[in-house]
Amino acid sequence: MITLKNITLRRGTKVLLDGVTTTINPGESVGLVGRNGAGKSTLFALLNGSLTEDGGDFHIPAQWRMGQVAQHMPETDESATQFVLEGDTRLVEVQAQLEAAEASGDGMALAQAYADLADAGAHDAVPRAQALILGLGFKVQELEHPVNSFSGGWRMRLQLARALMCPSDLLLLDEPTNHLDLDALVWLEAWLKRYPGTLITISHDREFLDAITNVTLQIQGGQLTRYGGNYSRFEELRAQQLELQQASFAKQQEKMAHLQKFIDRFKAKASKAKQAQSRVKQLDRMEKIAPVLAEAEFTFEFKEPANLPNPMLAITDAAFGYEDEDGKQTTILQGVNRSVLAGQRIGILGANGQGKSTLVKTIAREMKALAGTVTEGKGLNIGYFAQQELDVLRPSENPLEHMIRLAKEIGSEGNSAREQDLRNFLGTFNFSGDMVKQAVGSMSGGEKARLVLAMIVWQRPNLLLLDEPTNHLDLATREALAMALNDFDGTVMLVSHDRHLLRAVCEDFWMVGRGQVGPFDGDLDDYQRYLLDESKRLREEARQADMQSRSKDAAPAPQAAPVAAPVAAAPAPAPAPAKAEPVGDPKEARRLAALARQQLADKTKPFKKELEQIDKKLPQLNTQRDALETKLATPGLSGADIVDAGKQLSAVNGEIEQLEERWLELSEQIEAISQELNATA
Repeated sequence: MITLKNITLRRGTKVLLDGVTTTINPGESVGLVGRNGAGKSTLFALLNGSLTEDGGDFHIPAQWRMGQVAQHMPETDESATQFVLEGDTRLVEVQAQLEAAEASGDGMALAQAYADLADAGAHDAVPRAQALILGLGFKVQELEHPVNSFSGGWRMRLQLARALMCPSDLLLLDEPTNHLDLDALVWLEAWLKRYPGTLITISHDREFLDAITNVTLQIQGGQLTRYGGNYSRFEELRAQQLELQQASFAKQQEKMAHLQKFIDRFKAKASKAKQAQSRVKQLDRMEKIAPVLAEAEFTFEFKEPANLPNPMLAITDAAFGYEDEDGKQTTILQGVNRSVLAGQRIGILGANGQGKSTLVKTIAREMKALAGTVTEGKGLNIGYFAQQELDVLRPSENPLEHMIRLAKEIGSEGNSAREQDLRNFLGTFNFSGDMVKQAVGSMSGGEKARLVLAMIVWQRPNLLLLDEPTNHLDLATREALAMALNDFDGTVMLVSHDRHLLRAVCEDFWMVGRGQVGPFDGDLDDYQRYLLDESKRLREEARQADMQSRSKDAAPAPQAAPVAAPVAAAPAPAPAPAKAEPVGDPKEARRLAALARQQLADKTKPFKKELEQIDKKLPQLNTQRDALETKLATPGLSGADIVDAGKQLSAVNGEIEQLEERWLELSEQIEAISQELNATA
């Protein structure tokens, strides 16, 4: 297990952790939460060995292998598959040993290297790597594209896939969802739920934390507090704790006031001086309970729009896409017929690369429709938050200069352009004091995002187009944004991978996919199931393509799927059809068909029997896993119980994975026997 005992961590002169003590047990999935700047990344630096403690004792098992996402942008002409494959450090090490053995001609070393390769999973390494790449949103045809051909965000996805490829006992993920769309996020959740090691993640996505964590560590005021359960459970326990603390503080203040009153009243009287002095000592010895100083919550609101045209806009027989410098048009969406009404809350869904941003950019007038018409309501005023909006800010200017320029550009009608009013307005977005004069280039991503929101609010839009607005926002700011959007009188169109924000704000959903835009009849849970099915289909395509490429050589042994497939009842193989017989001998044809069915039954009987045993065993193991996960989420569990339950859970997960892989192997063997008999009949 990982232990921290009286740990102190500093960054410069600032103490981020002050004498904290906690343990993280094997197999636990931990969410590390706290305000920006509280020390989460600093604690990660201690865990990965890039920072040493300033005081106290830190221990992590020496034999543990660690996986984490490299923060640098990869620069290589290697293919995406090869780049991710090299994340399997064990496989790379064994391959190097094999090359050394081949060069030396050492037969024993060569035999050992081949055995180690099998143990390292070399036979299915490529499908595993490609399953990770496809799950994170890449297309099948991009598997062999060079890494340098992708944009920065996509290359960071490859870094994430490379980290997941690494065999590890401890996996550290710092904001892993920042570069992901909702489809990739749903896939990542499913993958992390199956991860058997110890997971520690920093994230501002509450639904992501709820889905994958069973322990929450909060950093606040230099202290590290452990809570059993996911983020929602942490919020409940934290609220109860604050309520009790406030009650204890009030009770103590009352007692202290009573003691002080006695001291003030009798300290001058000789007959009571001794008792008064005793009360002074009692007051000094009393351990002070801190009041509940609620963190300054960030809140803001959108101004009431000057008017609300209805409909806001209408799209008729439109085609959306882009035009290159040579005038060549590429159509992404076509036949679009949609209208946007006043007051609507529309969530725009769709797998990565299907055209969500193209749709939003065209409505925002950033791109022109290639065909058809986009008719705007009279007085339409769009507030547009683009994924790249932070790059539009001027790094050398400060927030006040941005606001002064904006006020001049849109005029002062309905907006005061006095400097003090602009300062007061920025203060509502937590830009107070000297921060209004701080260069934007030196600000964090969250601070830049708040400045963009402030500039949008100032413009008093009646239609908000928000394309991934939460990428750099912490949990408190995301909550503030959700509240502000719910109070907004205008129309909202939202693209986001933050499901909590989508659930809190949106009432209607549009689906963008396969070149079309239409309504999505269902909720986000339905959409998540759709995405998982799509991801599974893509992985199966990649696996089949890999198997076909290998079929040119000798037929390989059946391979386990790169990602365990859901277990269902074993398919009953169709009986092999009998070889065609002369029309005049139907009796002989029936006899041969019956013989073929009997041969099939005899050969597949042991496999089908084993399949039946697996089908009986898996539900029991799933029930056992659910019980263990519930136990680990129970607050107040002792350290020994947590360790024991964690080990049991890891063992159960491992057995489930082995049985699911065996199920697939048996199914493929049954199918192979059926095809063999069919060919020889």
